Amino acid sequence: MKGILRLLWFTLFASPLIFLIMGVNVRNRQGLGTTSPSIVVANHNSHLDALVLMSMFPLSSLRKVRPVAAQDYFLRNRWLAWFALNVIGIIPFMRLAEGRRDDPFAACSAALTGGETLIFFPEGSRGEPERMAEFRTGIAHLARRHPNTPVIPVFLQGTGKSLPRGEWVLVPVICDVVVGAALHWDGCRKSFMKRLADSFERLASTVSRHGVD
Repeated sequence: MKGILRLLWFTLFASPLIFLIMGVNVRNRQGLGTTSPSIVVANHNSHLDALVLMSMFPLSSLRKVRPVAAQDYFLRNRWLAWFALNVIGIIPFMRLAEGRRDDPFAACSAALTGGETLIFFPEGSRGEPERMAEFRTGIAHLARRHPNTPVIPVFLQGTGKSLPRGEWVLVPVICDVVVGAALHWDGCRKSFMKRLADSFERLASTVSRHGVD
């Protein structure tokens, strides 16, 4: 049932909104690959980000694509929780982990082990439009546990202006998406985080004021 709801949502609403109405430009979509598991890592400025990324996958693959999302936000009321869990298919993540004794990445690891693709925002929350915050090291912990799983960087520009934080009305802004080359765990957290940051710098540099080259 969840798969049917997700398929209907993206077929009838999300994908037409993203590609027909907003006209999102995508470069190197094939870089996402066609097999799971994988970890898609993206900068985060808007609630549109997860919808844009999920819409880039074939409809036949959507049941295996799971955004990792803040539990304190998306499960804060029963209606939003139902939609987030049953339609979007989020993996709830507890951001405020101080004092926790359980494994905050257990659900993410289980999803990867089960052959699913994660959408992961290493900044931790939506930032200011078109400004990337420093990445947190949670993605390195996840990559270390799954060293054979590709980590695919995806740079988004424009979504933070189209639907800024705190707003619910879309603004017609050109949005660009660039998919980068996959990375793998190299045995060193510092090295991995630097390679990931460098990858995003290169992807951002390919996006011009007039769209994706």
